[in-house]
Amino acid sequence: MKKTLLSALLCTLPLSVLAQTAPDTLKQVTDSKTLRVCTPGDYKPFSFDQGGHFEGLDIDLMNALAGTLGAKMEVVKTSWANLMADFTSGKCDIGAGGISVSVERQKKAFFSAPYMVNGKTPIVRCEDKEQYQSIDALNRPEVRIVANPGGSNEKFARTMLPKASLTMHKDNLTIFDEVANGKADAFVTEAAEARVQSKLNPKLCAVNPDQPLQYAEMGYLIPDNDIRFKLYVDQWMHLLKASGQYDEMAEKWIPADPAK
Repeated sequence: MKKTLLSALLCTLPLSVLAQTAPDTLKQVTDSKTLRVCTPGDYKPFSFDQGGHFEGLDIDLMNALAGTLGAKMEVVKTSWANLMADFTSGKCDIGAGGISVSVERQKKAFFSAPYMVNGKTPIVRCEDKEQYQSIDALNRPEVRIVANPGGSNEKFARTMLPKASLTMHKDNLTIFDEVANGKADAFVTEAAEARVQSKLNPKLCAVNPDQPLQYAEMGYLIPDNDIRFKLYVDQWMHLLKASGQYDEMAEKWIPADPAK
């Protein structure tokens, strides 16, 4: 009997310690009535800065999440290069804006359950669309790839396209002009962004966004060890999708048919 009791206590001790040290984001947000959202704000259709006014699917979703907590959303602008440092330093309660789930990021924080599958897709000039149908076609010395620093797009370019000629472009809002104006041949980004940009610029085409070059999922960054907040965000998204509200919000920002 004593051995069983001691074993039970030893098993529950780590959870008790975890509970004492874990952040309580739900309480912080409900007490402050503010949901602080870290976002780079340069990624259509998820989050983009329109002269200090942020728009996009994730902005709408974060406003909805804040509403369930009796709070207002407050944007904490960051960059892809500084996203994890800003998030882990406690500047915000959640990270959003088209963030790809990765094991490197998950070493430093929790992720919500993925809310979208959004694999890597090239965007090219439309006359070159048939030329760049595969990684092998892109991974050539004569192919000029452009990428934005600090995120999964740069990692994809460096690891999957090492033979290509790579140029870094810091401004994600103008990076598509590099391709459209002939300064680069391709930019590999997530399918949703490629679809949006192909609709915005008649010179650009997304290459097979329904069959991406690399599988990827989008999720929200959650403070490390905050299991209660993660479960809350996951259940909120589950109910939003089950009710059809998520689809209605997504259709506002993401074109269903990228074909021209």
